Amino acid sequence: MQRFRLGLPFALLSYFCIILLYAPSVAVVFFSVNDTRFGLSWRGLTLEWYRKLFENQYILEAARNSLLVAAVSTVVATVLGTALALGLSRFRKPGALDLFVNLPIVVPDIIMAVALTMAFSLLRAFSSLFDMGFFTLITSHVTFQISFVALTVRSRLATLDKNLDLVARDLYAYMFYSFTRVTLPLLTPAILAGAMLAFTLSLDDFIISFFTHGPDSVTLPIFIYASVKRGITPEIHALSTVMLTATVVLIILVERLTTTLGNRSRRVARKRILEAKALKEAGAAA
Repeated sequence: MQRFRLGLPFALLSYFCIILLYAPSVAVVFFSVNDTRFGLSWRGLTLEWYRKLFENQYILEAARNSLLVAAVSTVVATVLGTALALGLSRFRKPGALDLFVNLPIVVPDIIMAVALTMAFSLLRAFSSLFDMGFFTLITSHVTFQISFVALTVRSRLATLDKNLDLVARDLYAYMFYSFTRVTLPLLTPAILAGAMLAFTLSLDDFIISFFTHGPDSVTLPIFIYASVKRGITPEIHALSTVMLTATVVLIILVERLTTTLGNRSRRVARKRILEAKALKEAGAAA
């Protein structure tokens, strides 16, 4: 059978799509090192905007807020999302449960933001904990992060043999041992992928954060939005370049870590099962 060869028009279309995807990012990097505050002409290479960026206390505070909210919400959402995925995998026909899990993904962000604002306003009558601030911001991020983590872990569970738990229990492994030595190592790559996705979504979120943040919990997207209304400055380009670079480095590191842990978890799980099987056979022979 003759292998299909991609024609020149399709190749040009592919290159055009790649350029279209990465041209905005390249433009941001270009303006972050351009020695001009306004205009599109090249005036020379400079790192002055990066120096001013790291001297801007408002930007640094917004960056700390974003990292704090993303880190805390990711940890909470990863634990809850993994537990939710494991619970749903035990049901033969989840039915309506799948609908509730997928709903935060398909519902528009503006609807989620308004719903969360109304919910917090009602809960505020019972406790001041729900005053707009870090708690409401982290809680709102967890509400949509859980679904992405659960779907990522469930996709990994779908590829695993459903009899692994039964085999481990049949080989005299109690539930906690079976989970920590067999199930969890096999799910580690998916858990890391879900955590990375949740962390990225938290850093990138604007609409929900805009509705649920407080005066002391301004995040980077909200700060950038307020800055753009006054005019885009080179410091914003430098900030965007730093965030872009950090995201690329994080993706590369997590990709390598996920691949390494995935291979290691498969070897460890296979070794554990073979050892338990050998012990059972030795016990039966005795």
